[in-house]
Amino acid sequence: MADENDEEEDAPAVELGDGESVEGAPIARVASRLTWALQKSEIVRREGDTTIRTPDGPQTVESVLADVDITYFETRREFVQALEDAVGTGPVQTE
Repeated sequence: MADENDEEEDAPAVELGDGESVEGAPIARVASRLTWALQKSEIVRREGDTTIRTPDGPQTVESVLADVDITYFETRREFVQALEDAVGTGPVQTE
């Protein structure tokens, strides 16, 4: 019985396709590397060069934040929501 459980745990939760990999990190991953609350300028200093995935293709955190009017993010959720509002949500282009 233990062998059956081990096999289930080793199997991937989602099968990955054979297509091209998607450039950039998810917004949530970038947000998880920071501690909150933070000023927009501090986020740009720390993660501005980081490429994130967007429905329109990869973009840097700095370029996306340039379109955001908020200057101080109290929570991780506020940051993620602001970036999602700026770039949209949905499938990421792979071609």
